[in-house]
Amino acid sequence: MLTSLFLYGALGVLLIPVRSQLISVCFEEDEDLRVDCRIEPKPNKINSYEFSWSSGTKESLINTNVSGSAAEAQFRDKSEVVELDPHGYRMTLKGFTNTLPHNTTYMCKISGQFESINVEKEQLQPCSAVSLFLKTSWSWIVPLLIFLYHTHC
Repeated sequence: MLTSLFLYGALGVLLIPVRSQLISVCFEEDEDLRVDCRIEPKPNKINSYEFSWSSGTKESLINTNVSGSAAEAQFRDKSEVVELDPHGYRMTLKGFTNTLPHNTTYMCKISGQFESINVEKEQLQPCSAVSLFLKTSWSWIVPLLIFLYHTHC
C-alpha cells in the first residue's frame, strides 16, 4: 500500500507538464555543430528561417532564406539547412565546434517567430538520439512508471 502511494505520488510530480525546448544545440559525431529549431510556422505564411549566434554584443547571421539578407562570408560555404518533419529546420555548421566562444547564444527565427538558447561551450552535448529525446521530451516517464508499477504491485 505504501509503495503504491509513493508510486502514484511520483507519477503526479513527474507528469507536471513540461514545455519541450523549441531550439536545441549539440555537436555531431564529426564535430559539426547542429541547431534544431522546431518552431511551428503560422498557417498561410511563407516559411522563412534565420539562424544566428551572438557572443558578447556581436550577433552573426549564419544562414537564412530571407530575401535581402545574407549570411556572413565566413559561414556561407560551411552551413546547410534542412527541413524537419513535422515542422522546423535543422542547421548544421561545419568546422566551428573547436573555435566556439565560451558563452554563446544561439537564435533561430521561423516565419517571424523567435527562439534562443544560451549554451556554454563546456556544456555542449553530443547529438545522440537518446540524449536529445531525454532533454526535449518528458514522454519517456510514462512507460517507466508503468513498468515500475507492474513490477512492484
